[in-house]
Amino acid sequence: MKIRKCTDLDFESIYEIINDSANAYKGVIPVDRWHEPYMTHRQLRCEIESGVQFWGIEERGVLIGVMGIQDKGEVCLIRHAYIKTIYRNHGIGTHLLRHLEAMAKKPILIGTWADAAWAIKFYQKNGYKLLSETEKDDLLQKYWNIPKRQRETSVVLANRNWFKSKDQSFRNSSC
Repeated sequence: MKIRKCTDLDFESIYEIINDSANAYKGVIPVDRWHEPYMTHRQLRCEIESGVQFWGIEERGVLIGVMGIQDKGEVCLIRHAYIKTIYRNHGIGTHLLRHLEAMAKKPILIGTWADAAWAIKFYQKNGYKLLSETEKDDLLQKYWNIPKRQRETSVVLANRNWFKSKDQSFRNSSC
């Protein structure tokens, strides 16, 4: 398997992977947040134009999973992590996540649906910790461009660099 940065030529493959994998959310996330397709071509284009850089993992030259990273100044966001349904639970998401973590020299934040227990468990298994409700609300408002209803039904997880940066800013702050 090979990890590589996705290009414009991968747009349709990214779209198909996202919408295939997102079927796991059907019946789990709030009904008013589910729609088909889960992500439209226009929404995907807007995500890319807003700075989400997709990386893909391929097998025999075919993309089987994608994960985006978005630089937001003092943090990086992991966005749109999706693996084709038939390839799930084989460590592919972990390989992509580790690759993006190695690229990011900043704290990493990840937002996902509060009821997507498998996604939360995946990130926790990979060293991420859930943030408090108050912190989540502040961060979703600051770094994500999502509707209020989605913010209400989401969680945010952070890597250890987030907590190190919070400790450092606390130590450097004056009273």
